[in-house]
Amino acid sequence: MEELGAAFTERHREIEAYLELLENIEKEAQSGPPRLGEAGALITTQQQRILYSGVFLQLYNLVEATIVKCLDGVTDAALKQGSWKPGDLTIELRKEWVRVLARTHVDLNYEHRLESALILCDHLVSALPVPGFEVEKGGGGNWDDQAIEQIAKRLGFALQVRPEVYSAVKRKFRDDLGCLQLVKKFRNQLAHGSISFAECGENVTVSELRDMTNRTVAYLSDVVQTFRAFIADHGYVIEARRPQAVTA
Repeated sequence: MEELGAAFTERHREIEAYLELLENIEKEAQSGPPRLGEAGALITTQQQRILYSGVFLQLYNLVEATIVKCLDGVTDAALKQGSWKPGDLTIELRKEWVRVLARTHVDLNYEHRLESALILCDHLVSALPVPGFEVEKGGGGNWDDQAIEQIAKRLGFALQVRPEVYSAVKRKFRDDLGCLQLVKKFRNQLAHGSISFAECGENVTVSELRDMTNRTVAYLSDVVQTFRAFIADHGYVIEARRPQAVTA
């Protein structure tokens, strides 16, 4: 999970650097059309809006990258640390393992369904340890605070988010949506061509974009800490099989 922390910090810094650029442009615009350098080309209102829309894409990139790495941390990092048998896993993680190995949520014909069932059966009969596997994440463009809470519940734990952070991320930001829901909405609309980049950046200020960023980053920070604790406490295996803490 150390890699997750480093990746999260690096992407956050990129967004902060981008916001600083937008703040400087907005500051210049207060005394007239901003320029690229003292005698450079003018930055038009349309171009400013296009630049503003980039924040939504960068934030969604941060959201999806963070949750995907958290999920990989549970399966790749945690399950590969020990030779856990299927019976050692919590019922929630066991379901995820069966979902992947038996391909229960994939549309298969009879022969392929039988083949997947036999693979699972052979694994159980041979009492093989659970190999590393990836939690089914679904398609891209689906992640917001509700989806993150649901995936944590699916894995068998509740997110530990500070009350003030939880309140901020749920509070309506625009279009009757919280900030993560709005980020997801605009990301998908841009990806599918439903709106232009200039339309996405309309009616928003840099201070509002920074507020949205702060709310998102604070929430994701708590999400990362919850996943770290879940892995460190071996929350993915039943209590009777969890390693005992070493006391001095």
